[in-house]
Amino acid sequence: MVATSAAGAADSAVVFTYHRFGDSRFPNANTRLDQLEAHIAELKNGGYRVLPLPDIVDALTNGRPLPDKAVALTIDDAWYTVWEHAWPRLQEAGLPFTVFVVTDETDRGGTDYMGWDRLREMVASGLVTIGSQGAGHPHLPALSAASVAEDLARSKARFVTELGKAPDLFAWPYGEMSLEAAAVIRQAGFKAAFGQHSGPLWAKADRWFLPRFPLNETYGEPDRFRLAARSLPLPAVDVSPADPKLTVNPPPFGFTLEGDVPGLDHLACYTSHDGRAATERLGERIEVRMSKPIPQGRGRLNCTAPSLDGRWRWFGWQFTVP
Repeated sequence: MVATSAAGAADSAVVFTYHRFGDSRFPNANTRLDQLEAHIAELKNGGYRVLPLPDIVDALTNGRPLPDKAVALTIDDAWYTVWEHAWPRLQEAGLPFTVFVVTDETDRGGTDYMGWDRLREMVASGLVTIGSQGAGHPHLPALSAASVAEDLARSKARFVTELGKAPDLFAWPYGEMSLEAAAVIRQAGFKAAFGQHSGPLWAKADRWFLPRFPLNETYGEPDRFRLAARSLPLPAVDVSPADPKLTVNPPPFGFTLEGDVPGLDHLACYTSHDGRAATERLGERIEVRMSKPIPQGRGRLNCTAPSLDGRWRWFGWQFTVP
């Protein structure tokens, strides 16, 4: 049934994801320290509610309203720079966050990763929750269901040994999801799984492919951070094709908008490989047509439209091309 009004603040939240901090060797995965400090200042002074990610997932799953401008922070891979640079700053600011851990890399240790002792110390603070990225950080859509299950079981055993329990939130390595792998994630007991495509969480979004705004040196400047932090969902349902692992390329992509969404005259969709894509509105249905195939690997799509109060509605998707 089509709702009479579009998704709003009460059933949505913005999740950001970081990787490295203050490590200019990897600008595509790094956030400069001046950027991080600007993000913290914005979150502390801009009227946001920074909540633990599990609280947001539980609220959206169980239909509890969220405050306007609800935000969660996540960090992937547990690099040492999290401990060195992000942890002291976020702890001082009192901002909760989730670290998605790759257990094989954490076991391997070395100078690049935090290690289990530091993870335990952060968890003991009460500010930090731990999520899983599995054991080996593989490209999960390329694996068989049995291999995905083996990777998850191996990581679960390590979490239980080192932290006393296994996480119930999952982040897709490289943001790559397939329906076959998602079925294994559900069977493994996770509550939700997160990608690396932009857009706010929404109560009716696919719980096994939830968006997070990725941050790096290019997309971490204060103005862009503020734009994303204030965004609202573009309420897309019936996404087609439903499987981000493509069998037809370019895909005949489309989605249905639930409810009355003002500002659609200015709807625009962009792809990472082909720029602005042609869009066609068929009532509540939006069809997006790409002129070129998506290159092998990963491709992203972002659709945005202005809201009436100066914020932006946003829907993102990530494709995996075998």
